[in-house]
Amino acid sequence: MPKHHLVQLLLPLFDGTGAAVPKAAFDDVRETLVARFGGLTAYSQSPARGLWKDEDRSTDEPVKDVIVVYEVMVEDLDPQWWAAYRQALAQSFGQKELVVRALGIQPL
Repeated sequence: MPKHHLVQLLLPLFDGTGAAVPKAAFDDVRETLVARFGGLTAYSQSPARGLWKDEDRSTDEPVKDVIVVYEVMVEDLDPQWWAAYRQALAQSFGQKELVVRALGIQPL
């Protein structure tokens, strides 16, 4: 079992309607993660672009996503806290779902 985890939050720049997510939503995430974990890394200068298929849409065209990635390194992973936080973030960012994932890492 890994001693540490890298938790990554894939945060969209636009909500489910295509409107820009307010800067305050990103500020809230930063404040929460820094307060709880003592810091974070934000990959926000070059937003990532993704495509995904939405089964609820009538078109076969994939949905285009523009995201930034925030990540924190934690020793003790609390899946219940992260699951609840992910749900709160999905609501704040106007999404049906939002990706938060944890990767086991070994610091060198």
